[in-house]
Amino acid sequence: MTEELKTKLTQIEKTYTEKIHQTASLKNLQDLQVAALGRKGELTELLKNLKDLPLEDKKTFGPLSNALKTKLTTAFEQKQTELETAAVNEELNKTNLDLTLPAYTFDKGARHPLSIAQKRMTTILSRLGFVWSEGPLIEDNYHNFDALNIPKHHPARDVQDTFFIKNAKEDKFVLRTHTSGVQIRAMEKQKPPIRLIAPGRVYRKDDIDATHSPVFNQIEGLYIDKNVSLADLKRDLSVFMQGLFGQKAAVRFRPSFFPFTEPSVEVDVKCVFCEGKDAGCPVCKGTGWKEMLGAGIVHPNVLKNCGIDPQIYSGYAFGMGVERLAMFTLDIKDIRAFYENDVRILEQF
Repeated sequence: MTEELKTKLTQIEKTYTEKIHQTASLKNLQDLQVAALGRKGELTELLKNLKDLPLEDKKTFGPLSNALKTKLTTAFEQKQTELETAAVNEELNKTNLDLTLPAYTFDKGARHPLSIAQKRMTTILSRLGFVWSEGPLIEDNYHNFDALNIPKHHPARDVQDTFFIKNAKEDKFVLRTHTSGVQIRAMEKQKPPIRLIAPGRVYRKDDIDATHSPVFNQIEGLYIDKNVSLADLKRDLSVFMQGLFGQKAAVRFRPSFFPFTEPSVEVDVKCVFCEGKDAGCPVCKGTGWKEMLGAGIVHPNVLKNCGIDPQIYSGYAFGMGVERLAMFTLDIKDIRAFYENDVRILEQF
């Protein structure tokens, strides 16, 4: 029985080695491989008889069969490579192609103007010692409102201003309306001193027009330590604005109101387009100033909510829209230009 099987193996090897050598097409080669090594191929059928052989015959016939299977598999692969290479060369010979010509050029992408503006802003703030911090886009009411000293009756909690996430019981979650929740979470986990910035996307139920969008980008900053005062806020924001608009940039602080800061201020920058000399300036509306951000000293109630003693620590916070500063620095009149992906606009940056 063993000699008969050996003879069959020799015959299979000779037959398919010759056929592989003579084959001139990939289709014929594939058919040949199925006939030899397929599920019902000659060698496969022969290997099925292994289970019926005596142990000693298995020891002899098994290695011979596996060696032949490996040899034929290698021969098929080599022939396939040879035929594929020949087919490619034949196609190239039919084509009038100069391989020494340079490749086609492709337009290179660039950073989006909002990414450029945010990078510039965060770089300046990082040089002032602020550390980048992030938080969830979907916030609970506590971190988005309650902890920030915004009571339930405050207009900012009206459903017309906020995108609420529907809950089976009640509206407990919102698409964050500011990145202040990042500050709250940081104060809950860290002990002062804290110095962070929270860049990120925020959502408000605003109608889309030239200066408003329901989705925009914001950067908020927080500094908590002993003896932090309004003077520290004015110093750091003045340096920040001068970093953005140049050393000659004039900064103005106006009293304002925010529930999470006391006292609160609005920060304006002297119009870089008309310098206050053009009554018809479309950017500053002839006022000579452009409102850039809101800021103030962190309200004692906010510190208490985060487990920080307001008798020992104080701090300041500020928040600004990336789009607003980008529009101001890049002379873009309509916020929608950032989102419409008009290549004619994006190519300018």
